[in-house]
Amino acid sequence: MFESLKSAVQDLLTGRVAPADRRAAIADMKRALVLAKLGVSDLNDGVDVTRRRVEEERKQLETAARRKTLAEGIHDAETVALAEKFVAQYSERLAVLERKLEAQQAEAALAERDYDEMLKQLKQADRGAGSGITAESRGPTDAELGLPDDAPLRSELDALARKGKRSDADAAAEAKLAELKKKMGR
Repeated sequence: MFESLKSAVQDLLTGRVAPADRRAAIADMKRALVLAKLGVSDLNDGVDVTRRRVEEERKQLETAARRKTLAEGIHDAETVALAEKFVAQYSERLAVLERKLEAQQAEAALAERDYDEMLKQLKQADRGAGSGITAESRGPTDAELGLPDDAPLRSELDALARKGKRSDADAAAEAKLAELKKKMGR
């Protein structure tokens, strides 16, 4: 379902995205994942609608079957024949809707698994997987070089990283809100 997004995530994980473009690519993918999550939500909404239709058809079938039984009890052949027609009609509709519901549930489950896998992979890419930076290529640590532990600097860098993550989360929320407003026609 999300083939282009899967491909882009794989490009990130395998290092096929230039280091300078990684941050922008990851931000774009986060926005795309928000939209993908909305797509999964739409699929689940479709499942709910079909489930309600299945229940309604079951009720209609039960009503038609009950009317048939009542007509048979008073030996009303015309009403029995009409009720049989409706029983057959509702039975056929119910069978079709049940197959549709099954297919929609399978599609929604598949999309949910795809989404979860892409989210996991994107998190890996966001942590640096595929960037070409490994423990060997990053060079020696401060401790290995005998430099002092600079806790205030590390704290400041951590704060900047948190601020960047918060900014990305805010941007994703804004994109989702804009999409919801667009859907609602505002």
